[in-house]
Amino acid sequence: MFDKLKRLKDQSNIVFKSKFLANLNPAERYEFLQLCHRRSYKEGEYVFYKNDPGTGMYFIEDGTIELTVGEPESSSNDEDKPNSLELYSPDSFGALSIGYNLRRKTSARCMTDCELLGFFKPDFEVLRDRHPKIAVKFLQTLTNKALKQLEVTTKKLSEVADEQTALNLQIQSYYEDTSEESV
Repeated sequence: MFDKLKRLKDQSNIVFKSKFLANLNPAERYEFLQLCHRRSYKEGEYVFYKNDPGTGMYFIEDGTIELTVGEPESSSNDEDKPNSLELYSPDSFGALSIGYNLRRKTSARCMTDCELLGFFKPDFEVLRDRHPKIAVKFLQTLTNKALKQLEVTTKKLSEVADEQTALNLQIQSYYEDTSEESV
């Protein structure tokens, strides 16, 4: 009984507090979450590794996830630790894999035992067929996230290199055929 109440509380935390689902109304969020799959992971277990094919995104229902840039196995102490970010409920991660054929840019490791809700490419296809309006809103959020990442990355790159180099890379990548790099 208590497990069901905790699970309901954790799911409602995602439904009402998820930044990724903010542009969906509560009924739309409910429909979206009905397509998600619960996954349990143990502390130290990896959800995915850097360079894995991107197959879906995850919402943290309970627990802590560490996203790590770099090779996690090579770090033996905190000084050598690669760049990382800790995420908690109701955070989500891996969203760009739904709309784009990208390999993972990070590794995702469970810092604690975790309950995650996975939303995968086939789930998006079902959402698109059953609820096209929700699918469009989902894609709008995904596009906004991707564009924000591009904007921030271009700004940071222009600080490290120069603005002209950053913009040239952005423009060149727009016109390059990257289909062979896709998964």
